[in-house]
Amino acid sequence: MRTTVTLDPDVERLLKNAAHKHCQSFKIVLNEAVRHAFRTRLIASGQRKPFVVKARPMSLRPGVDPARLGELADDMETDAFLATTKRLREKKR
Repeated sequence: MRTTVTLDPDVERLLKNAAHKHCQSFKIVLNEAVRHAFRTRLIASGQRKPFVVKARPMSLRPGVDPARLGELADDMETDAFLATTKRLREKKR
């Protein structure tokens, strides 16, 4: 099957070096590299434990309502904007 693939420059360099070293075509080296990567992942996937996220309590400070965190973020963004604007105005003077 013919397909177009865009390789990163470092990957292209690695493949060309391997093709030159083993006196094989770029196509053969690329196919072998892809096969090897998939084989390695298939083997490893059977041996790895599944990733589990351990939940922890948020431990918010008293008086902080988790339902209003968006509002808090908006207030902080507004304060940062005002401080930046003030700094830029003072810089112009």
